[in-house]
Amino acid sequence: MSRAPVQASRVSDDYRFNEQIGHLLRRAYQRHVAIFQQAIPDSQLTAAQFVTLCAVRDQQGASLNDIAKITAIDQATIRGVVERLQTRGLIVVARDANDGRKVTVTTTEEGNALVERTVPFAHDITEQTFGPLNPAERVAMIYLLRKMIDASDAS
Repeated sequence: MSRAPVQASRVSDDYRFNEQIGHLLRRAYQRHVAIFQQAIPDSQLTAAQFVTLCAVRDQQGASLNDIAKITAIDQATIRGVVERLQTRGLIVVARDANDGRKVTVTTTEEGNALVERTVPFAHDITEQTFGPLNPAERVAMIYLLRKMIDASDAS
């Protein structure tokens, strides 16, 4: 059964998409990515590639599945990100010595050097993304975002 158009209209009258959390999070993320692309000295490096490179550096010998979990980037996307980083010589992908079905990913010296050169810019990008938020608001923002993430991880 379908609802009468008038009733559906009343329900949607109070819905403002631009006040919804998903829309606001997407806008904040778009702002962050724009800041990243403007501030990062390596114009070929995307935010997703930088996060992946950091994760691989921190988890030397990580599988693609591990990297996808750590970065929260879906499997299909992480494969493309890893391919692009590999093409640039920033990471190495090899078969696991103990399990030939599994691949491991490690950073190269060049990849490690790029992370080291980029981290100071990443700190500045974080500052710019926070923008006018005061220290207490920044702590609250991080706390609330982590709480939202933890709630979805628990379910």
